Amino acid sequence: MQAFSTTSRLILQGDSITDGNRPKTNDQNPESDSVGRGLGCGYANLIGSQLAFQYAESPIDIRNLGISGNRVTDLAARAQEHIWNLEPTHLSILIGVNDTWHHYKRGAGVDHLRYGRTYRHLLEDSRERFPNLNLILCEPFILPCGEVADGWEEDLDVRRQMVRQLAKDFDAVFVPFQEAFDAACQRAAPRYWAHDGVHPSPAGHHLMAQTWFEAVNAGI
Repeated sequence: MQAFSTTSRLILQGDSITDGNRPKTNDQNPESDSVGRGLGCGYANLIGSQLAFQYAESPIDIRNLGISGNRVTDLAARAQEHIWNLEPTHLSILIGVNDTWHHYKRGAGVDHLRYGRTYRHLLEDSRERFPNLNLILCEPFILPCGEVADGWEEDLDVRRQMVRQLAKDFDAVFVPFQEAFDAACQRAAPRYWAHDGVHPSPAGHHLMAQTWFEAVNAGI
């Protein structure tokens, strides 16, 4: 992966974990946004803050466009507006937990075949438009507490393996979030890192940002 530079534009995409309760007022005109606004209060904010510090002399463009509740099909449906129209140089994606969660909670998930196919098409279309696009694919994760019930782990594990394979196929950086949280649960109970098993605590978001940078820096 190419390192960040003053001409880089990083887009962080995903569901509520990425969204982090960010304001949506600039979604229709993200050019009006700037570092420190619209990044939410989760790992995307921590990533943006660190990069803003590193590149203070010539700030790079960092945008969080995650939307709460999104499945991979929702993300693909808004790719034109929230990815391609913005001409990113770097694209970070974390998607998958809602594809599992919505299946078990209300029968509205995305089956494995469609998940993998849609995700692959999204990456293919993105690379077709931007051949030099740097991809950062984040591993979807859950912790054994809160909302997480029987069957979730096995279901999401298939999606994790798909994302890992996609990272290989597209020469992308793979961010091992599940591995990081599994290790963290040896230090403190799962609820400490994510009270409902899905949405990280402040400590959990810190762990995510740290893991993201470790993977990205190793891939440069």
